Amino acid sequence: MIITTADFIETFRRKNLSRISIADPQLVYAEIQSREGQNYLQALNAASNFAWANRQLIMEAVLRILERLLKASRDRLGVRMVYDQAHNIAKFETHEIAGRSRKVLVHRKGATRAFPPGHDEIPEMYRSVGQPVIIPGSMGTASYVLKGTEKAMTVSLGTSAHGAGRRLSRHGAIKHASTWNVRERLKSRGVWVFSHSNRGLKEEIPEAYKDIDTVIEVTEGAGISSRVARMVPMAVIKG
Repeated sequence: MIITTADFIETFRRKNLSRISIADPQLVYAEIQSREGQNYLQALNAASNFAWANRQLIMEAVLRILERLLKASRDRLGVRMVYDQAHNIAKFETHEIAGRSRKVLVHRKGATRAFPPGHDEIPEMYRSVGQPVIIPGSMGTASYVLKGTEKAMTVSLGTSAHGAGRRLSRHGAIKHASTWNVRERLKSRGVWVFSHSNRGLKEEIPEAYKDIDTVIEVTEGAGISSRVARMVPMAVIKG
């Protein structure tokens, strides 16, 4: 049996919706110490562990393919993982809230950590500059590497966005691109695309996402994180 987030949301609704006031039923919640809250947290932890392990295996497979095709070791090729970033995870952290240091559970959905330089939870190799923050745009537009800031700790609990965000739903994107050859459109921009699914490509067309440069301007303007590098895609592999 596969359990999804929707299953937990439905459980939360049955248990809690009648006694809490929220504008959107999708934002229903449960106390973390409740049975349903603990079940959700354990499921999220299991899914997160699976995701980290899966990314490691994918990276290893890609490295082996590159070594075989280019007939050189990964060390000689200079290929390495820069940073493994999560964007849907809950973690217990200590933050200043209303002038008091409190241990809280921060659930970052479509978001990622943006801790400042010197924070002891940042990997040592990045600690002096701040947490790496990767904000992707789309298959055909730029993505950015940023770093966390001190201000993020006070305005967003050390959190930054994890992407440009969608302008069109997946269904809306498919409808918008119904007559397009997405591969050829991206190829004309200098981006090679590898995918078994044409439907999947249409779901992720660049037009389905907000303008990444504007998103970065807003993010940096709010002081949540500061830009380090702008990257443009050369190839896309979509599973």
